[in-house]
Amino acid sequence: MPNIKEQLSDERAEKQRWEAETLKPVTDRHPERKQSFEGVSLEPVERLYTGADTEEIDPRSDIGLPGEYPYTRGIHPTGYRGKLWTMRQFAGFSSPEETNARFKYLMEQGQTGLSVAYDLPALMGLDADSPLSEGEVGKCGVAVSSLADFEVLFDGIDLEEVTVSQTINAPAWIFLAFYLVVAEKQGADFTKISGTLQNDILKEYIAQKEWVYPIRPAMKLVIDTFEYCKDNVPRYNPISVSGYHIREAGATALQELAFTLRDGVEYVQYGIDRGMDVDEFVPRLSFFFNAHNDFFEEIAKYRAARIVWARTMKERFGAKSERTMKLRFHTQTAGVSLTVQQPLINIARVAIQALAGVLGGTQSLHTDAYDEALALPTDEAALIALRTQQIIAEETGVANTVDPLGGSYYIESLTQKMVEGCFDYFDKIDGFGGMVEAIEAGFPQREIQESAYQYQKAVERKEQTIVGVNKYVMEQEISKTDILKIDESVRDHQLERLERTKSTRDNGAVANALERLQQGAKAGENLMPATIDAVKAYATVEEICVALRDVYGVYEEPAF
Repeated sequence: MPNIKEQLSDERAEKQRWEAETLKPVTDRHPERKQSFEGVSLEPVERLYTGADTEEIDPRSDIGLPGEYPYTRGIHPTGYRGKLWTMRQFAGFSSPEETNARFKYLMEQGQTGLSVAYDLPALMGLDADSPLSEGEVGKCGVAVSSLADFEVLFDGIDLEEVTVSQTINAPAWIFLAFYLVVAEKQGADFTKISGTLQNDILKEYIAQKEWVYPIRPAMKLVIDTFEYCKDNVPRYNPISVSGYHIREAGATALQELAFTLRDGVEYVQYGIDRGMDVDEFVPRLSFFFNAHNDFFEEIAKYRAARIVWARTMKERFGAKSERTMKLRFHTQTAGVSLTVQQPLINIARVAIQALAGVLGGTQSLHTDAYDEALALPTDEAALIALRTQQIIAEETGVANTVDPLGGSYYIESLTQKMVEGCFDYFDKIDGFGGMVEAIEAGFPQREIQESAYQYQKAVERKEQTIVGVNKYVMEQEISKTDILKIDESVRDHQLERLERTKSTRDNGAVANALERLQQGAKAGENLMPATIDAVKAYATVEEICVALRDVYGVYEEPAF
């Protein structure tokens, strides 16, 4: 039998023969649509991929089998045959009462995990009564200022039985305290509570730009949550390292992959520097990726993520546990890809993106609603988004086999290219001294700005098609879409509860709790216990943030 080198030589020769004998006569008569083909990341795509494009890949060590290192084909041997991904639809709008009702509605329709969107004031560490909150209360998510709001938000929802993901970053440690205090009041066993806190402050400085403190004290608060959860809430994921927002800001698929995983590496290093063992805390770290329009590129990105993380944990940090090396991730379809024009066609975009997430092996999935380019989703749009996942799970057959695209010349070639490009970025970031130093120097920010600029130019030149925007445009839109409108009265409602909370609480206890929090910050202590005490006293989000601002200062982004 021929050896591998002989087989590859034969494949290259066969491809050349095909190009001369079969392809050329056709393209001479009927030229291809354009000279070069590029994906969403503006990377060239070859006409045909063969075994010659995967000659550097060792099927055993680089691809392997499901559930085995380096987990290219998935972290579970049975894929989705044992358990489907968690269908975790993002929800949160208006008042805690409204969002609580939406949660219960989605759970009745078969949703298997909750995911909370908070409003802009909450994301920035502000209360509803702050002058800076004017016009934003309850608009892009649910309004929460104190434990009183959080108690209403999860009224009638057993936190021991349901997993909850919280999309909150700068004041994330406060919202973890809210969650734990409500769970304690329900009588929940902390060893059984599971859920995820986004808590990824690095991507805020890179992409989303919602921060409270300078980078280094903000990182300290993140590691406080790692340490506290490791010792007290062992099944809870204290961070979801988020590439989603990096991609939404204009990054390519490779940049999303590289910057997200390198953020993860930074958190691991800071945790080790705190004195934690890599195999003790890293298994509870999770990730959050975007699912964009370039179907095969996205699948390759997820497969590459598992390889890079496994190798990095093993080779860079000396991890011994398989759980440390197994990358777990949530996926959300690309909000930035949704169009105001012809909004109903967003349903097709979302379905294709969701399918890429599933074929890439995601552990949980959010599908965007078709109307989200216009407003927060209506009940009907949210239900269609959930049903999209259920159709993929129950009707398409894609969950019947593990990693069905494994072994594809194109997929394996793309995966390897992603892996190599990711490690190249790691080397560049390590050259700055780490991700914190790279962010301070503006490196990832500039890379993303340039990619976003080049993509927009390609759209304007119509080299990248956006259906309904720069091609197949309709003067008469397909439909008039009803949108969810948040009544301005929500602010009044929230102010009433906030005023009632402040007037009925023990304000002396609040002042003492905030003083202890400040003293703990000055002493470099883990601030979770003091924050929990402040939350129990009904100190508000802004009061807690301001107390630490006096110690940590504020962050102002330099011009890059």
